[in-house]
This record gives sequence, C-alpha cells and structure tokens, in this order.
Amino acid sequence: MAQAAWPDKPIKLVVPYPAGGNADTTARLLATQLSARLGQPVVVDNRPGGGGSIGAAAVAKAPADGLTLLLDATAFTVNPSLLPKLPYDAARDFAPVSLVTRVPLLLVVPAQSPFRTVAELVNAARAAPGRLSYASAGNGGAQHLAGEMFKQGAKVSMTHIPYRGGAPALTDLAGGQVDLMFSATTASGPFVKGGKLRALAITAPQRTEGWTALPTMAESGVAGYQVYEWNGLFAPAGTPKAVLERLEAETRAAVASEELKKRFADIGVQGVGSSAAEFGQFLASETAKWAGVIRSAGIRAD
Repeated sequence: MAQAAWPDKPIKLVVPYPAGGNADTTARLLATQLSARLGQPVVVDNRPGGGGSIGAAAVAKAPADGLTLLLDATAFTVNPSLLPKLPYDAARDFAPVSLVTRVPLLLVVPAQSPFRTVAELVNAARAAPGRLSYASAGNGGAQHLAGEMFKQGAKVSMTHIPYRGGAPALTDLAGGQVDLMFSATTASGPFVKGGKLRALAITAPQRTEGWTALPTMAESGVAGYQVYEWNGLFAPAGTPKAVLERLEAETRAAVASEELKKRFADIGVQGVGSSAAEFGQFLASETAKWAGVIRSAGIRAD
C-alpha cells in the first residue's frame, strides 16, 4: 500500500553544485515537470562542495523511499578515481534512474590562432612538446580531463593551465593568453558565434545539430575520442522497484515532452531520457574511461 501511494510527500532533489550552473538549471526544469506528473512538489536542494561529493553523500545516506533524489553530473564518474576517500561507493550506493541531458564540448582556439584544423594543432604540439597550453575551469574537471584525453589520444605534450572557473578561462583564451581549451557548447558556443574563438572540432561521436559544419574529433584524426558533460538522475540504492520504475517512466516522459525539448534547446543541451539500464551502462563506461585517463596522467585532486 505504501509503495502504491508513492509519492505521498514532497520530493527533495539534491543538486551537489551551486545554483545557476547547468546541473541546477536542468534540475529545476526537470523538477517542474516531475511535480506535475507525480502530484507532489519536487524541491531542488543545492548542496555544493567537495567536487559534488557532499551532496551525493547526503543522498547515499538518505532513506531509500524515493523522497530524496540526486541530480548529478560528469564528476560522479570522475570522483571515484580522483578523490581517494569518498564517503560513499558510487557503484553500490545509488540506483541509476535516467541520463537526463548531455552536452558535447568544442575544441576551441583564439580567433587569431594560426590553427584551423586539429591536424595543424597536433603537428605544432609534436614539433614543440609542452609549448602549447590548454585552459580548464579547474583541476580534475571535465575540461581538464578532455585535454588529457586529447594529449593521450593524439600522443602530444601540452601544458595545463587551470583557472578558477570556466568564464575566466574562456576570457583569457579569447585574449590569446592560452592556446586552446575544451569547453561545453553551452559555454564556448557564444564566443565562437561572436567571432572571439574558433572551433576546430566537436567531441560528440557524430556531427551535431547546430554545429553540422564542424568535424568530430574522430573525423579529425583522434580515434575513439568522445566526451560529454552530462546530468543524470539517481535514487538511493534499495529504493523499491515499483518506485524506481515509476520514476524512470515519468522522467523519460518528461524529457520527451515538447515543453522540456524546447527548454533544453533554449539552453543548448541535448535531452536524452535514457532507460535506467542504459544509464547504468553509460556510468560504468564513463567511470572506466576517466579512471584510465586519470591514472595515465597521474592527476590528483587539489
């Protein structure tokens, strides 16, 4: 009877990042849809800190009743390799519900850069190992790891310049203080369209709507290269099967709705709405990929 009545109380959706970012925006759009579909308020609760681990830990320890959920991001699959003493087991303590959104990255250079293709950039990096610099929003983040994955795939040496956030990194890149950067289309796209940066490739496995003239990294000679920033929905492990199935179905329906399709398109993210099984496979693949990159590069958390 209790399961049949779910949800009988408001649902808390924990976002382990500050308000105003991509994860927070995605969570609030999804929460509005889920509130209407489930008949209970879905309230976003921002709990930033620890690279996302503080909020995730709170959900891992919450009652498995479907009333406390997690909207997490790329760091969920990075932290197990980057942070040696996580207060939870990412593979064991959560039930994946759905991959909600994803965003490919652009390989961008200053508008005045001599590089017009990835091949030209790779050739220059090989000719002068360590001379080219790439910016990121901080050590261990998606942009840093995308750069390290590029270095390993293209077999080049470059110097990492970490910033305190993506905005100052993009500003310095546009000013020519650094040579290149991997940055989500949502962040770097306006710089490219405004003529301040030049995009050389996109990190999706195929050409992408809105960027169809731009080759993929694989087309540009870096085989198997694929990077997304993403947001996905989780529940605590042990949540009743019936609750998880309803949550999965309602989340997928919400992401497929015309309202969310339009809102996601407006902010430049791709709605996915995967099954729980597909999301679980994606998480395992991403965790293994980033573990290999982090191990090979010897990356440590700040």
